[in-house]
Amino acid sequence: MPTPSEAFGLARRLHQAGNLGQAEQLYRQVLQADPSYGEVWLLLGATQQRMGKGAEAVASYQHGLRLQPGSADTHYSLAMAQAESGDRPGAVESYRQALRLNPTHVEAMTGLGTALAEQGKLEEAVALLRKAIQCRPEFAKAHHNLGVALVQMGRPADAVESLRQALRHQSVYPEACYNLGNVLRDLGKRDESIASFRDAVRLKPDYADAYNNLGLTLTESRRPAEAAVVLRHAVRLRPGMSEAHNNLGLALNDLGRFAEAEAAYEEALRLKPGYAEAHNNLASCWKEQGRLEEALAGYDLAIALQPEHPPTRWNRSLAMLQSGDYARGWVEYEWRWRRPQTPPRKFDRPRWDGSPLDGRNILLWMEQGLGDMIQFLRYAPLVKERGGNVIVECPGFLVLLFSTCGGIDRVVAEGDVLPAFDVEAPLMSLPHIIGTTIATVPAEIPYLHADAGRVERWRKELAAVEGLRVGVVWQGNPHNQWDRHRSFPLAAVAPLAAVEGVRLVSLQKDHGLEQLRALKGRFPIAELADGFDPPGEGFLDTAAVMRNLDLVVTTDTATAHLAGALGVRAWVALAQICDWRWLRGRDDSPWYPTARLFRQTTLGDWGPVFERMARELGRRVVKV
Repeated sequence: MPTPSEAFGLARRLHQAGNLGQAEQLYRQVLQADPSYGEVWLLLGATQQRMGKGAEAVASYQHGLRLQPGSADTHYSLAMAQAESGDRPGAVESYRQALRLNPTHVEAMTGLGTALAEQGKLEEAVALLRKAIQCRPEFAKAHHNLGVALVQMGRPADAVESLRQALRHQSVYPEACYNLGNVLRDLGKRDESIASFRDAVRLKPDYADAYNNLGLTLTESRRPAEAAVVLRHAVRLRPGMSEAHNNLGLALNDLGRFAEAEAAYEEALRLKPGYAEAHNNLASCWKEQGRLEEALAGYDLAIALQPEHPPTRWNRSLAMLQSGDYARGWVEYEWRWRRPQTPPRKFDRPRWDGSPLDGRNILLWMEQGLGDMIQFLRYAPLVKERGGNVIVECPGFLVLLFSTCGGIDRVVAEGDVLPAFDVEAPLMSLPHIIGTTIATVPAEIPYLHADAGRVERWRKELAAVEGLRVGVVWQGNPHNQWDRHRSFPLAAVAPLAAVEGVRLVSLQKDHGLEQLRALKGRFPIAELADGFDPPGEGFLDTAAVMRNLDLVVTTDTATAHLAGALGVRAWVALAQICDWRWLRGRDDSPWYPTARLFRQTTLGDWGPVFERMARELGRRVVKV
C-alpha cells in the first residue's frame, strides 16, 4: 500500500499521462488520509472536469479553495466547471474572482464576456471581449465569442468580421465556421453561408447542427435534392434532433415527395409534440396536395400553440382562400405584413377603410408579382365608385398598359415623386377592404386594353400564320419558389402542334427561349419578330398579339392574368401544386370568365394535361 505522498506522486503522473480514472482513485485515497490537503482537492477537480463530471468538479474545486487560496487559473477552471454544469451565476462570480486576482487573464475575460452575453448583458459582454482581444489579438476564441455577442446585439455585419478574424487566427475552428454560416444566412448571403457550413462539417464530420443548417440553407437556395441528402445525414448523426426532421420535411416537400415529407414532419412532432413550426409545415404539405380540410385543422393546431406566428397565419389565409372561404381568408391575408420578408410600407397618410372618399385622393400601390398586379388592378374602378380620385403607382414599364384601365385618374411610375394623397391602400388588400366573396368577385372584362395601332401592326405580322392561332407561354420566372413545378417544358405542347389546322405562336420572353432552339424542328412554332415588347414597354406587344390569336395556352404566370384581363380566351395549365387564386377542383375561374383551367393529377406529369387540351382543340377546329 503506497504512502499518501507516494500515492499523490503517482496520481499526478497518471493525471499528466491522461489516465484520469486511476488518477481520480488515487487522489481520493490521498484525501481519505488527509482531507485538508487543498492542492489535492484542486487536482481532483481538474481530473473530474476533464472526465466530464462537472458537478463533482465544482464541489472539489470549492472544497480545495476553502482550504488553499487559489490562483486566477483555479478560479477560471472553477468557472468553466460551473458553466458546464449549468450554474451560470456561480460561473460569473468565479470569472470575476479570477479577474480580481489577475486583471489581464484573457481566458477569464472571454469566459465572463460570454456568460454575460448569455444573460443579455450585451454591452458589458462586448466591452470585455474587446478588452480580451486587445490583451491578446491572436486569441481566436475571443474573436469568435465577440462575433456571437454582436449577432445578439443585432450587428450581423460586425459579427461576420469578428468570426472571420477568429478563423484567420485559428483555421481549424468548426464552431466559428458554423456561426459564420448562420450569420451569412441571416444576411441573405446563402452561397457564402453554404460554403461556411461545408467548412464546418469538413473540420468536424459528426457536426449534426452544421449539417442541419447546411441542409436548411440549401433548401432555401432551391437546391432541395442536395438538401435532402444532407439532412438525412443530420438525422443519422442525431436521430433525436426534431429540427433536422422538420427541415428534411421542407426539402422533401419542395421536391414534391409528399408522403416522405409527411413522415419527416410526423417524426419531428413525435420527438417534440408542441413543435408549432412542424405543425405549420405539415399543414402546408397537406395544403399543397389539395387536402385543405386537414390543412386548416393543422394550421389551427399550430396557431393554438403559437398564436402570433405570422408565417402560420399567412399560410392559413392561403388555405382559406383556396377553399373559397374569402370571408375569413382576406382577413387572415393581412398577416402578410407581419412577416419579416414583407414589412409594411410606411406612409404619413392613413390606410383607407373602405368608407366614401368624398373627393379625396387615394393612392393604390403595387405589391408582390406581375400577375398579382394585373389581377388586382380590377379593383381600381370599384374604388373610383366610392367617390375619390384614384392614383395608381406601379413599375414604370407597366404605366402605359395600366393607363388603359378605367377608374384610374393618374398612373405614377415607382420612384417618381408621388402626388398629394389623403389615404392609401395596397392593391391586394382591396378585396378585404371592399368585402369580396366568391359571389362578388369583380369580373367585368376586359379591364385592360391593347393599343389599337399595335393590334393592327401585329395583325399584319401574323397574316402569314394561317389556321387556328394558339399562343404558347411555357416558362415563368425561374426565381419563383414554385417555378420548377408550375412551368412546363415546351416539348410538352407537341400534342397541340399535332392537331390539324393548329398553328402555335411563341409568346415566350426572356426565360426559356433556349427551349425553342432545343426543339430542332420536332414541331413548328412561329416566333415573333425582333423588337417584341422592348424594355420599358411591359406587355404592350404581348397584349396586341393576343388580340390576334384564337387562344392562349399558358402556364400559371403573368401572361395568364394578362389574357384574362384583356378578355382573351386562355387555357391555363396548372400543376398539382397550384396557387390559391385558382381555387380547388374547378376548370373555370371566377376571376377570369374567358379562362379555362387544365389541372395535373400527378405532380410533374404534364402529358395528360396537353392530351386533354389537344382533344379539345381538335373539336374546336372541327367546329370552325
